[in-house]
Amino acid sequence: MSRAQGVATAAGGAAVGAPAVSLLRRLGRRRLELASGGAALLYTLVFIVLPYAMVAIFSFWEKDLYTIRPALSVDNYAKIAGSGVYAHVIGNSVLVATTVTVIASVLGYVLAYYLAVYARRWRNLLFFLLVVPLWTSFLLRAYIWTIILGREGILNTLLVKLGIIQDPTPLLLYNKFSICLALIYIFLPFVALPVYAALEKIPRSYIEASRDLGSPPLPTFRHVVFPLTVPALAAGATVVFCLSFGDFITPKLLGGSSDIMIANVIIEQFGAAFNWPFGSALAVIVLLVVFALLGVTSLVARGLGRNA
Repeated sequence: MSRAQGVATAAGGAAVGAPAVSLLRRLGRRRLELASGGAALLYTLVFIVLPYAMVAIFSFWEKDLYTIRPALSVDNYAKIAGSGVYAHVIGNSVLVATTVTVIASVLGYVLAYYLAVYARRWRNLLFFLLVVPLWTSFLLRAYIWTIILGREGILNTLLVKLGIIQDPTPLLLYNKFSICLALIYIFLPFVALPVYAALEKIPRSYIEASRDLGSPPLPTFRHVVFPLTVPALAAGATVVFCLSFGDFITPKLLGGSSDIMIANVIIEQFGAAFNWPFGSALAVIVLLVVFALLGVTSLVARGLGRNA
């Protein structure tokens, strides 16, 4: 075989082998995608779908003295609908969660905007201070407010020394104010961080183009910056509402007798009362509220995103 024939044969083999190598690579990526998707699906089924399904099934069962009897009954839901107590507890939980979400969203957005636009040399330090509380225990962050707001706490002591009040006031603790204040402090980073990330991703050319067209800073923010950050703000606000609505530690530590939230009632049903079916029915109500909120938020964010 001549040298020219050898070169031609090698070139032909390479030309034939290239598609085969490409096919093998695609098959390898496909297998990896299937394995990753299968693992994610298995995790979702075992740790999310299955527990929720068990809770839903338990909600139709009945408690018979100290045992739980399988049944198909809506008595637990009828008890919730027919009692004003549980409607009041759910309403109180929605009120607290809504208050926390609104205030945390406003403060978190302002903080994120300051970090992204004005902080500059202090940005890394302020961002570090924003993230540091997330490294500590949730229980510790909630309990510390009993020290700050108590009769002998830091805030009361400061108010007395400034002459604003004569004696320490008990009105700062064990009420909705203390619950909302602690939850806002705890969940503020869940709004500030995604909004900050969204602000960092906005191309500066958009803002410069708006200014070149003669738009003042406020209209530029309203028509350019804010619409592009609405999805991140909606995501953060949704997380804050869900976590606030289902929180039980903060109301237990900082709430009064009239500020019981739905999570505390559910825990009592699963614990001291040993009424798992009724507790499961309450949990299903909470899930329905959360799912409804997620659906509304998704539609609103999608609509605003299209407009942006």
